[in-house]
Order: sequence, then C-alpha cells, then structure tokens
Amino acid sequence: MAGDDTRPAARERQFRLGGYLREVGMRQVSLSYNDLAPTPRLDADGQPLPHEPGRLRLRGLDVYRLVAPYVQVRLVEQLRAVIPLAVYLVLFQVFVLQQPVQDAMVIVVGLAAVIFGLLFFMEGLSVGLMPFAETLGRKLPAKSSLPVVLLIACTLGVGVTFAEPAIGALQAAGSMVDVEQAPYLHALLTTYSLRLVLLVGLGVGVAAVLGTIRFLKGWSLKPLIYAVLGPTLLLTLVFASHEQLQKILGLAWDCGAVTTGPVTVPLVLSLGIGIAQSAGKGGGSLSGFGVVTLASLFPVLAVQGLAIHLALTTSPDVIIEAARAAGAAATTPAWHEQTPWVEVVLGVRAIVPLVLFLLFVLFVVLRDRLREPLNIAFGIFLCVLGMCVFNIGLTHGLAKLGGQSGSLVPGSFTEVASVEGSPLYAVVFGLLIAIGFAWVLGVGATLAEPALNALGQTVENLTSGAFRKTTLMRAVALGVGCGIAAGVAKIIFDLPVWWLLVPAYGLAVLLTALSTEEFVNIAWDSAGVTTGPVTVPLVLAMGLGLGNAVNAVEGFGILSMASIGPILAVLATGLWTQYRVKRRHDRTQASAQADAPSVSTTAIVSSGEAE
Repeated sequence: MAGDDTRPAARERQFRLGGYLREVGMRQVSLSYNDLAPTPRLDADGQPLPHEPGRLRLRGLDVYRLVAPYVQVRLVEQLRAVIPLAVYLVLFQVFVLQQPVQDAMVIVVGLAAVIFGLLFFMEGLSVGLMPFAETLGRKLPAKSSLPVVLLIACTLGVGVTFAEPAIGALQAAGSMVDVEQAPYLHALLTTYSLRLVLLVGLGVGVAAVLGTIRFLKGWSLKPLIYAVLGPTLLLTLVFASHEQLQKILGLAWDCGAVTTGPVTVPLVLSLGIGIAQSAGKGGGSLSGFGVVTLASLFPVLAVQGLAIHLALTTSPDVIIEAARAAGAAATTPAWHEQTPWVEVVLGVRAIVPLVLFLLFVLFVVLRDRLREPLNIAFGIFLCVLGMCVFNIGLTHGLAKLGGQSGSLVPGSFTEVASVEGSPLYAVVFGLLIAIGFAWVLGVGATLAEPALNALGQTVENLTSGAFRKTTLMRAVALGVGCGIAAGVAKIIFDLPVWWLLVPAYGLAVLLTALSTEEFVNIAWDSAGVTTGPVTVPLVLAMGLGLGNAVNAVEGFGILSMASIGPILAVLATGLWTQYRVKRRHDRTQASAQADAPSVSTTAIVSSGEAE
C-alpha cells in the first residue's frame, strides 16, 4: 500500500520541460478589482456620484511608442520618393559630369524640408481635407439641386488648383524665360500668372463637372476624350504656324500635367464619387476613373485660350518694353516677397481660401455642422504647415538641385562655360549620356511614386488579375522614361514641341479606338500618377536649366511628353494583354472542340460494352 501511495505523487512531479520554462518565465501578479476601480464618491444623501475620469497622462516614451510606427510608414514613403532621385542626381553630377555639387548643405536642408513638408501635407490631406470633401459629396445631392452641386464642383476645381504644390514651381519658372525671345510666354508666367492659374483651375473645375455628370449618367470616356482632344490638337496646329504663339505650346501642355497632383485628384474624386454614391450610381468598378484625364486636358485648352486673348490684345513689343521698364524700376522687394516669407505666404494662400470655401458650403449651403472639428482643424493645420515647409524645400532643395544638374548635363556633349573641359565626351556618346540620364530619371521617379503602386493594385483587382500590377508599373515607368527622354531631346535639338505631341496624341487616339473601355480608363488616368509633387518640380527645373545651358528659347514640354508616354505604353500593353487572353481562350476552345468527338465515341463504345 505504501508503494502504491507514492506512485501518484511521483507521476505528478513529471511534466514537460517546455511547460516548466513557460510557467517560470511568466510573471503573474494578482490584482483585486477594487484596486483598479476608483473610490466611489457619495453625495449628501449617500448616493454614489457619477465618476468623472481625469485626463490621460502619457510619458514622453509612451507618446513615442504610439506615434513612431505611424509616422515611420509615412516617412518611408516620402524618403523613397525623394532620396533615390537626389542620390542619383548627385552621383551623376559627380562621377559622370565630374562636377561638384554647389551649395550642398543648403540642398540637403532643402530636401529635408521637402520630405517633412510632404509628410505633414499628405497626412493633413487624409485627416482633414479629404473627409471634408467626402462629407460634402454625400450631402450635397440630398440638400441641393444638380446645378448648385455642379457649380460647387467647378469652384472646388479652381480652389484645389491653387493648392497644388507643383503650381508654385510653374509660377517660379517665369523668371528664367527671356522676354525678348518669348514675350508671350514671359507675360503668361509673370504679368498674367494669376490669370493663368485661375484659368487652369477653371479647366480643372470644368473637368470636375463633366466627371461628376459622367458618374451620374454612366457615360463612356472615349467620346469625352475625342471631344476635348480634337479642338486642343487643332489649336496646337494653329499655334504652330504663329511665330510667337508656338513658344507657349510647351507651357500649355505642361499645365495639364501639373494639375493632376496630390490635392486635385483626391479631393475632386472624393466629391465626385460621393455624389455618385448618394445618387446610387457609384457602385461600378470604374467609379473614379476618367476625372484625372479630363483634368489634364481642359487646362491645356484654357491656356491656349488665354494665349489667344493675349495675342489679340497685346503686341510683343509692348510686352518687351514693359519688362524692360519693370527691370529698370526694380527695387528691393518687401519682406513678404523674400524667402522664406514668400513661400509661407504662398502656402497659406494655397490652403486657407480652399478651406474657407468648404466651410461656406457646409454652413451656408448645407446648413450643417462640422463633424469631428478638432480632427478636421488638426488636418488643415498640417496641410498649411506642410505646404509652407514644402515650398521652402522646393526653392532651396529640389529646384536648386534639378536646375543645377540640368544646366551641367549639356557639358557632356557641347561646350558649357560652367563645366571645365567641356565637352567631356564625344558628341554622339555625350548625347546618349544626356538622353540616357533623362530616361533613368523618369523611370526611377515613376517607380518611386506611391500612387502608382496603389493604382497598379486597383487595376489588378478590377481586371481579375488579367492586367497585373507589376505589368502596369513597368509600362507606366517605361512610358514616362521614354517621354522625358524625348522631351530632353526636344530641348537639345531645339525641336518644336508639336512635332512630338501631335503624332503621339494621334497614335493615342487610334489606340483608344481599338481598346476596350476598361483599358482606356486605366491608360489615360495613369498619366496622372506620374506627375507627383516631387517629379514635377524636379523635371521642370531640370528642363529649364537644360534649356538655358543650350540657349533654347524655352525649356517646357518635358512634362507633357512624360504624360503622353505612359498613355501610349499602357494602351499598347492593354491591347497585347487582350490579344494574349483572346489567343489563350481560342486555343482552349479549339482544344475542347477537338476532344469532344473522342469523348462521345468513348461513351458510345462503353455503352455498347455494357450491353
């Protein structure tokens, strides 16, 4: 009996080593619920009073642990968009062009300002402005008539254009244009700069109206492309025959590229899709596609219209004389016209009027109140702060680095005063280096755009995997690279921009007619993701610097070529994808038909054998 009593005790002491290590490694502390619950407070009658919790107190370490992962993801996006391009430009300038980077520390600080400015701005956009626009989009159709809704959509298009970071880069280009060589172009970028941006914004507004109607009516995108592109190309050919007006064609087509940025696309799409969903029309798989296309075509038409008005009312001699008089009477600019205050003023002017307009629509038109006002206010504050910081970084970082690299690139194939020992290489090899430099820059800048990755995933989902994300990203990147390379060749060889644009858009129209609606929507909207807040200022500054170095009349046109390139690439890839799918389907169907008789014969034989 004694031996039997010891056996259970011995068995209880046997357990797995892993279980032992797990138990001894755990720290268990027993707490009573009474220790966690607050001490109840009683009133004069002995009844418990409601508990009022105190403010949450966080240590600095706690705040860091909560915020760091959130910020890290967004910071990495901006680092991926800026750092590889900056490193590429610096390495190319140092090792290929054999030139040191001037004002290196200023450029580094400027690039840091670009990164953090975009970080604040994009976060404020997603926290404050985009939810604001989505709310308006859902409530407007229920409380307002369709004409009022469309008027608000048009006005919003004008407002978001002013808020685009790339617009500032476009306006800053005016000082680099020689008034005697291109008087109309100089006037549009200086004297008429405000009217230029207003009309570009009006073009975006009209695109927002048409896009909203398209959401509601379910229109095809093809007829709209033909209707807008037809007169735009016709005016391009008319301008090509005019000595002075042909010099603004590069600017006009570039304006279409700078409007489809991180402000315009999300806000206009949020409003349009919200309106369509409230009307029960927003459930289609292609909801949201098409507005970007229209927002890049109407501004071109608007700038052409302004140029016609300028040519009919003012002569080139008057513009040249006015510019000389302004130069002679130039004085020290006021404090708000000097850096960094001018960038701060531009940042506030870009965001605040847009926010005031949205508040006016909410309070006056909809007679509603603001949900989560603290979140919205915080998002708007981040937008303003980010825009101001980004503008400062643009002036001292991206624009300075891009302009410096662009002005030195011609030293590879021709004599440039700023490049000692130029030309550095044989003419043909040097030209290949310059054009190859632009191609790599375009491909790298496009692959670094976070919006392209998101678009690729959306397209893969909508096409059920027929058009893979990697295929789209490669097609768009190659298209942008070839487009920027063609734009650089246009500046180097002083080619009229319409020589490149008219055939390219003619081919795009032909491919559009042959493609299905899905691929047309995807292809024409893919150009919008290539013109981000980093790519546009960098490419624009590089083009203007390159143009000044080779004594070109103007350095515009690169952005417009960077827009048509991906359209052609994606349309061609889409047609090839359709052909492969059709060929595979035909092969499968033919194989099934070939196997059908043998199956029937086997069935008959089997039936006979069974009998």
